[in-house]
Amino acid sequence: MSSPSSCNHKEREGVSEKPVALVTGATSGIGFAIVEILATDHDVIACGRSKAGLERLAAIPHVRPVYLDLTDPASFPPLVAHAPRLDVLVHSAAISERHTLEQGNPAAWQTSFAMNVFAPAELTRIFLPALRATRGQVVFIGSGAGTRAVPGHIIYSATKFALRAMADALRLEEVDNGLRVATVAPGPTATPMNRADRDPLDTDEPHLARGSLSDPKAHAAAVRLVVDAPPDSQVTEITVRPRRL
Repeated sequence: MSSPSSCNHKEREGVSEKPVALVTGATSGIGFAIVEILATDHDVIACGRSKAGLERLAAIPHVRPVYLDLTDPASFPPLVAHAPRLDVLVHSAAISERHTLEQGNPAAWQTSFAMNVFAPAELTRIFLPALRATRGQVVFIGSGAGTRAVPGHIIYSATKFALRAMADALRLEEVDNGLRVATVAPGPTATPMNRADRDPLDTDEPHLARGSLSDPKAHAAAVRLVVDAPPDSQVTEITVRPRRL
């Protein structure tokens, strides 16, 4: 397992010609599924904080797990040593906490914006030279809450609206540099974050078979569609919903 300060990328020197992808939030849920689908033909740098998740990622061919704390922007610049070339940057990490406006406070707003907006903004900024060099792709994993605000999730909804605005502005700013920028917006999905975020008064246990939750692999397939767009085109936004929503 790697750390930003102990990069060893000899395996890339003159050996692999595969495109390189970096995925945050890679240790579980949607991020893990994205790593799996991209690793079929990319060298993937899979970032996260869970030791168990990073160990599971290490078993996937063409995946290099890297510990990364997105709440610590000072740790971002050394990460560039892991990816002197970068073709695809996927921002999958996020936090979701229940707050009404009345319940929220400055600390709660700061925590959510730091993870869901500020971290992907800064990580993208740091990797812009590498992405411009490959005319690469940036994919932001948004949310349905970023197109229609969810009551009781006011802070999370605000962060996802901000993330979508950032993606749209970045696409226009970088058009002359050849970057492609997309937002993939999942609806309710069977992930650890969604299970932890369930209303404690909700005793119903939804099942994938009922179509009330999407499998994380459905969103990974959407990212794959974005990445595989032909060079003369780009997919700018995809919304994925469970069949019953």
